Amino acid sequence: MKLRNYALVTAGYWTFTLTDGALRMLVLLHFNDLGYSAVAIAFLFLAYEFMGILTNLLGGWVGSRRGLNRTLVAGLVLQIVALMALSAESSSWERWLSVAFVMAMQALSGVAKDLTKMSSKSAVKTVAGDGSLFRLVAILTGSKNALKGVGFFLGAALLAGVGYDGALWLMSGALAAMVVVLLVFLNEDIGKSKKKPPLRSVLSKSTAINRLSVARFFLFGSRDIWFVVALPVFLSDVLGWSDRTVGAFLALWVIGYGVVQSSAPRILTLRQTAVDEVRSAREWALVLAVVAATIASLVAFDVAVKIAIVAGLIVFGVVFAMNSSLHSFLVLAFSDDDEVALDVGFYYSANAAGRLVGTLLSGLLYLWGGLALAMWGATAFVVLTWLFALRLPPMPSNVRVSLADLDGGD
Repeated sequence: MKLRNYALVTAGYWTFTLTDGALRMLVLLHFNDLGYSAVAIAFLFLAYEFMGILTNLLGGWVGSRRGLNRTLVAGLVLQIVALMALSAESSSWERWLSVAFVMAMQALSGVAKDLTKMSSKSAVKTVAGDGSLFRLVAILTGSKNALKGVGFFLGAALLAGVGYDGALWLMSGALAAMVVVLLVFLNEDIGKSKKKPPLRSVLSKSTAINRLSVARFFLFGSRDIWFVVALPVFLSDVLGWSDRTVGAFLALWVIGYGVVQSSAPRILTLRQTAVDEVRSAREWALVLAVVAATIASLVAFDVAVKIAIVAGLIVFGVVFAMNSSLHSFLVLAFSDDDEVALDVGFYYSANAAGRLVGTLLSGLLYLWGGLALAMWGATAFVVLTWLFALRLPPMPSNVRVSLADLDGGD
C-alpha cells in the first residue's frame, strides 16, 4: 500500500475520532443535565459497545474480502446517519422512548466507530516494515486518543456554544467532507486477502491472539468502569464541576494518554536497550494494578480525595497508555500478514466487549458504592489483565524491534 493511501486512511480515522469523542461528551452531559440517573446514562452507551463486538468480528471478515478502504468509508457514512438522526430526538418525548432511540443511534455509531478503527489499524500492518511496526502503531494509536480527548473538549464546548442539535449537524458536515475526499482519492483495495476467508474464520485460531484478547478485555473494562459514567457524574454531582470543566478534565486526560501512547517506544528504551514487549506488557500491567488499588484505597478511606482523583488518575492514564500501546503492537506482531484484518477484528471485538462490561459496571458500581467501589472494580480487572499477560507466548522472532527503530531514528 502506498504511503499516500495510509495517510488518507489515517486522516479519515482522525476525523471520525474527533466526532466520536465529541458525541460521547454531548450525550453524557446533555442527558445528565436533563436529570437522567447514572445507570440510565450507562444504558445509553451499552448498545454502542455491544455493536462493537459484532462489528469487529464481521468487519474484519468483510474488510479481508472487500478491502479496508470500503469498510472505512462505510463507517464514516454510518456515523453521519447516526448524528443526523440524533438531532431528531426531543425533550418532549417520553423518557423510555428517548433512551431507546438514543441507544439505537448509539448502536449505529458503535458500528461506525469499529469499522473505521479496524480499517485504520489493520492498514498499519500493510505499510510498516517489521522494525518500524511498533513506532507506527504507537503514533497512530496515540494521536487517535489525543484527538479523542480534543473531541471531548469540543463536545462540551459545542454543547455550550451552539447547543445539542447544532453540534450534531456541524459534525455531520465535517464527516461528509471527509467521505468525499476518500471517495475521490482512496481508490485502491487495501488489506484485501488473496483468498476468500469463510465466515467461521472470524474466530481466531491463534493462542497468542486469544490470550492477548482476553487481557485486552479486562484492560479496557478496567478503564471504562470508572471513566464512562462514575467519574464524570462524581465530578459534576459531588464536586460541583461545570459541564465545561468536566469535559476539559476528561479531554486533557485522554490527550495526555494519547501523547504517552505515541511516546511508548521511547519510554521503554529509557530502562533497557533490548526491549522484550511481552515481558514489558506483564510488568506494566502489574504497575497499573498497584496504581488502581492505591487510588481506590484513598477514595474509600476519604484521604485527600480530590488529589487522589486528579493526580492519581493522571498516573493511571500514563501507565494505562503504556499497557494499551504494548497490546496494540503485540496484536499486529502476533498476526499473520494475510489475515491481519481478521485477527485485529477479533482482538478489538474483545476490546469492545470489555468496554461494554465496563460501561455497565460503571453505572451499577457507582450506584451501589460510589466512585470508591468503581475503582475497586477497576483494580480487579487490572489484576486479571496481568494474570492473562503472564500467559502470553514469547515474541515472534521475525518482528524483533531494535533500539534505533523504537527511537524513530532521530
